[in-house]
Amino acid sequence: MAYNFLACDRDQAFLLPPDLRQWLPADHLAWFILDVVDQLDLGPFLAAYRADGHGHPAYDPKTLLGVLLYAYAIGVRSSRQIQRRCTEDLAFRVLAGNQVPDHVTIARFRVRHQQALAGVLVQSLRLCAAAGMVRLGLVALDGTKVAANAADKANRTLDKLQAEVAQILAEAAEADQAEDRQHGPARGDELPAELASPTGRLARLRQAKARLEAEAAERQQRYQQRVAELAAAARAQQPKAHYRPRRRDEAPNPKATANVTDPDSRFLSTRKGSVQGYNAQAMVTEGQVVVAAELTQEANDVQQLEPMLQAADRTLAAADVPQRPGTLLADSGYWSIANLTSIPDAPELLVWPSKTGRTGKPRKDGKPSASRSDGLRAAMFATLRSEPGKACYATRKQTVEPVFGQLKEQQGARRFTRRGLAACDAEWKLLCGTHNLLKLWRHSRCHPAPAPIAT
Repeated sequence: MAYNFLACDRDQAFLLPPDLRQWLPADHLAWFILDVVDQLDLGPFLAAYRADGHGHPAYDPKTLLGVLLYAYAIGVRSSRQIQRRCTEDLAFRVLAGNQVPDHVTIARFRVRHQQALAGVLVQSLRLCAAAGMVRLGLVALDGTKVAANAADKANRTLDKLQAEVAQILAEAAEADQAEDRQHGPARGDELPAELASPTGRLARLRQAKARLEAEAAERQQRYQQRVAELAAAARAQQPKAHYRPRRRDEAPNPKATANVTDPDSRFLSTRKGSVQGYNAQAMVTEGQVVVAAELTQEANDVQQLEPMLQAADRTLAAADVPQRPGTLLADSGYWSIANLTSIPDAPELLVWPSKTGRTGKPRKDGKPSASRSDGLRAAMFATLRSEPGKACYATRKQTVEPVFGQLKEQQGARRFTRRGLAACDAEWKLLCGTHNLLKLWRHSRCHPAPAPIAT
C-alpha cells in the first residue's frame, strides 16, 4: 500500500540562505513593532553609550527596544523568558535579528534605560494622534491595584525591624570574633555576605525601618505643632481654644508596617481581598488610548484627580497634542468637594457621588443640618440621571475598565517585575505605552494606508 504524504526531511539543508522576511506574515505584530521603533526618538537611549566607537560592542538599543516592546505587548516580561523566546520563537528571532541576548543584558537594559522606556507612553500617544485616534472630548479616569514584586508576609512593624536589625548586627559581630580567633588579624575585617552587599537584607531592613521612623516623627511633629497652636490660642484667651485629642494622622501607630522586600509598596485593600502593591492610575479616551498613567502609594483615589489632570496636560503637551479633555468621567472614589470646586481649569467633571461622608447630620432639636456637599450631590445626580448624562456616563464601562482588563489579562500586568516606586512607575508607563501600540496596530489593520497613486 502506497501512502501519499508530504515529505518531512529534517536533514535537508537550505538550498538558499534563509530570508527572515519569509518567516512571518506581512501583517504580523513583529513587523509593526519594527516599523514603530524606526519612528521613535532613540536619543534618550543613545545618550547612555559612547559615541567614539571605543570599547566592547553593545547590542543596538533599537534591537533590544523592539524585543522589549513586543515582549510587553504579548505579556512576556521575564528576562529569562525573553531570552528563551529569542531562541524558540520566530517573531522574537526576527526582532532580535537571530541574535540571542542573555537575560542579564535584557534586565540591565531595562534598568539602565528606565526613564527612556517610560517615555514610550508619550511617543506612542504621538503616533496614535497622527493616526487620528486621540479624541479628547470624553475621557475616563480610574485606578487599579497592581501587586508589587513582594509578598505581604514580608511586612514588619518597627519593633520587629529593630529586633531583626539587632539580630543581624549581633550575628555579624559574632562572626567577626570567630574569624578573628580562626584567622588572626589578617582576615579579621571580613563581614557576612548579607552585610557586604548594599542590596542585602540588612540594607532593606534599614530602609523599611527608616520609613517607619520618619512616619512616626512626622506624626509627632504634627501633634506638637497643633499643641503649640492651641497653647498660643489659649494665651490669647480665644473662647474656642481647648484641648482636643490627637487626630488619626498624629497619634502613634505601633501597628504600622513596612515591607522589607519592597519598602515603597503598600498593603492595599481590593474588592477581592488585599494585595501588597501600588495604586495604578490611567486616563483613557473613548478609543481606549491611554493619555496619562501614574503610580501612587495612596490606598484610595480621592487625592488623584488633580494630579492625573496635570499628568494628562504634561503627556499631551510632550506628544504635541494641543487639545485637552472636555469631559472627564470618574467613579465615586474621586468624589470630594475640593475635587469638584477647587481644581483650576478643570474639564467638565462627571463624578458619581460617594455614599460615605456627612450628608446632613440631624441636630439635637431634630432638624437636619445642612451639609456642604448637599447642593453638589443634588446637582451631580440631576446631571447624571438626565438622558444625556446617562448616555455619557455609561461609556465609562467601555473605556477605562476594558483597558485594565486588557493590561492585566493580555499583557500580564497583575504584578510588577521590578521593585521600588520609581521603577514600577516606569514599568506601568511602558505597559500603557505598549497597550497604545497594540491599539494602533489593530487600527492600522482595519484602516490601511491608501496605496500611492501611480503617475
